[in-house]
Amino acid sequence: MRFGVALFPTKQLQDWVNSYRKRYDPHYALIAPHLTLVNAFESSEEEAETLAKKLRDAAEKHEPFSLRTSKISSFHPVNNVIYLKVEPGEEIIALHKELNDIVNSPEQAYKFVPHITIGQKLSDDEHFDVYGTLKMQGIDHEEEIDRFHLLYQLENGQWTVYETFRLGKEAE
Repeated sequence: MRFGVALFPTKQLQDWVNSYRKRYDPHYALIAPHLTLVNAFESSEEEAETLAKKLRDAAEKHEPFSLRTSKISSFHPVNNVIYLKVEPGEEIIALHKELNDIVNSPEQAYKFVPHITIGQKLSDDEHFDVYGTLKMQGIDHEEEIDRFHLLYQLENGQWTVYETFRLGKEAE
């Protein structure tokens, strides 16, 4: 099975992102707007139980933190992805590192850039047109993140929550 670890922003931010994703992201119907903490990886269902325990332990060590967005950006020329930039605070960087160590994630091809995808797999012309329009508006938003999720991929390609982990020792 394919698994991944992500956090989901509030419905308010998801609604704003989805207003663009439904037009510019072919994965719109497969997963809600999210910030990927651990890229997709293969694991058995049995291994997932052990992994969930380790993720639960890690969640207790990390306190809730503030997620801040500031602008629209792009990964061009590497690929035509347009995203909402999330400020890379210490908390999110530390959480990303620990979770990737737990999953034993192979070395990533790219440096971790916290973001929420708005559009992807766009032609060059479409990318420049959409990015040019979106980058002018930006979005200053801040919210509290108090949980992350272990997800798994269904046969139809959709992602669904396997387990949710609340941050901090006081979390249940």
